[in-house]
Amino acid sequence: MFRRRRIVGTKQGRILLVDGKQMINFSSNDYLGLAGDARIAKAFSEGIEKWGTGSGASHLISGHTAAHHELEELLAEFTGRPRALLYSSGYAANVGVINALLSVGDFVFEDRLNHASLLDGGWISRANFRWYPHNDIHSLRSALQSNDIGTARTLIVSDGTFSMDGDYCELAALVSAADDHNAWLMIDDAHGFGVVGKHGEGLVAANAYGVEDVQILVGTLGKAFGTSGAFVTGTHDLIETLIQRSRNYIFTTAMPAALAHATKTSLEIVRTEDWRRQRILELVSLFRDGLDDCNAALLPSNSSIQPIVLGAPESALVISRHLEQQGFFVTPIRPPTVPQGSSRLRVTITAAHRESDVTRLAEAIRSAPNL
Repeated sequence: MFRRRRIVGTKQGRILLVDGKQMINFSSNDYLGLAGDARIAKAFSEGIEKWGTGSGASHLISGHTAAHHELEELLAEFTGRPRALLYSSGYAANVGVINALLSVGDFVFEDRLNHASLLDGGWISRANFRWYPHNDIHSLRSALQSNDIGTARTLIVSDGTFSMDGDYCELAALVSAADDHNAWLMIDDAHGFGVVGKHGEGLVAANAYGVEDVQILVGTLGKAFGTSGAFVTGTHDLIETLIQRSRNYIFTTAMPAALAHATKTSLEIVRTEDWRRQRILELVSLFRDGLDDCNAALLPSNSSIQPIVLGAPESALVISRHLEQQGFFVTPIRPPTVPQGSSRLRVTITAAHRESDVTRLAEAIRSAPNL
C-alpha cells in the first residue's frame, strides 16, 4: 500500500522514459495526445515572451490579464454558457465552488464514487453531507424526499465520467431529480471535455442540456486539453458569486498568463480535430475485443478509461509489474483511491496510441499471472 513516485524523463506522450526505462504509456489522462503538441508548446513560448512566466498575484489583485479573460470568454462560448471562471486546478475548483454555495444548514448529495475533490468540498462546506450509491437515482430521490430538508439550499453533485470506473453519470435522471426537488445540479466533466461530443464540448452539452438544467459545470484543462488548470461555467450570477465568495479563487495566485495563452491554441485543436475522438473510440473497441474471451474483469466502459478490477492490491501490483516487463506502463490503483477490494489496473487509451500498442497490451494482459 506504500506509494512511491516514478520519475519520468521525457515529455508526456505515447512513449515515456520511466525510472530510466522506455515504456508505452497507458497511464495518462492526456486523452487527445496534446500535452506534448508542438503547436501548443509554440503558443506557450509566445505567451512567455509577451506575458512572462508568472502572473504575480491573485485574479482580484493584479493577476487577471487579458489572456485569462479571453480564455474565459472562449470557454463560455465552447460550453454554450454565459460565463466561465478559471481556477488553478480541478481540485481547487470543486472545493471552492461547493464552499462558496453551501454552509451550515444546507444539504449536499454526492455519488459515492465521486472524485476526492468533490467529496472533500462537500465535507468541508459544513453542509449536511449525504452520499448515495453509485448511479443509484432511486436512492438519491428517496434521500431528497427527507422531511428535514424542507426549503434548505440543496446541491446534487456528480462526476460526468467517473475517473476510476470509466462510466458516465445518469445525467438525464439527475437533471430530472434536481428539477423535481428544486436543487442545484453540479457536474464535474473533467474526463468528458475534449473527449465527449462531436467537437469535444463535453457530456452535458453533447446531451443538449443547458445552464437551466445543469447550473454548475466544471472542467479541467490538464487532461484532454493538454495544459493545466480548470474552469467553472454557469450564469452571470453564479460566476459573480464565485468571484466574491470562493476562497480557492480569491486567495491563490492566478495561473501564468502564458499558460492561458497556450490553452487558447489547445481549445482550437480540441474543437477542430474530430479525428482524435474517433481514434479513441476505435482503439477502445479494439482493446475490449482483445480481452473479450479472457478472465480479465474489464468494467463496462466506453470511455478512454478502461479499468480491470483485480480485487487485492497485491494482484494489481503483480500484474502491473508483469506489464512493465513487457514494456507497458500501467499504474496499479489501490485504496483509498478506490474502495477496499476493488484494486485495479486503470488502462487509459489516448488518440496518440497505435493499433499495435493496444493489441500488444491486450496480449500482455492475457498472459499475466493469476489473472
